Amino acid sequence: VQLVESGGGLVQPGGSLRLSCVASGFTFGSYGMSWYRQAPGKERELVAYSSSASGSTNYAESVKGRFTISRDNAKNTVYLQMNSVKPEDTAVYYCYAPSVRSWGQGTQVTVSS
Repeated sequence: VQLVESGGGLVQPGGSLRLSCVASGFTFGSYGMSWYRQAPGKERELVAYSSSASGSTNYAESVKGRFTISRDNAKNTVYLQMNSVKPEDTAVYYCYAPSVRSWGQGTQVTVSS
């Protein structure tokens, strides 16, 4: 199992960024996928979750209305569209596959002017 994130970087407050996570080694389309983040000195927290079957999604209160999780099962890829970002969104963002308990290596997102 392998999860590879990309798309992180430096973005100004109010800007947008799209993270991608390409999965391999398991039946991606059959399982839910999550995005987590961990800021310096803080615990890792769930940001968003996308189920496989119903397509339902869940978000942390702090990102509702600003972030969108989506997936392309044909490409084994899950995305996190981040809009109207704030300095408090600065963190390492991780892709997580609960069914196989696997994490990606993380991608750094820094929101700063």
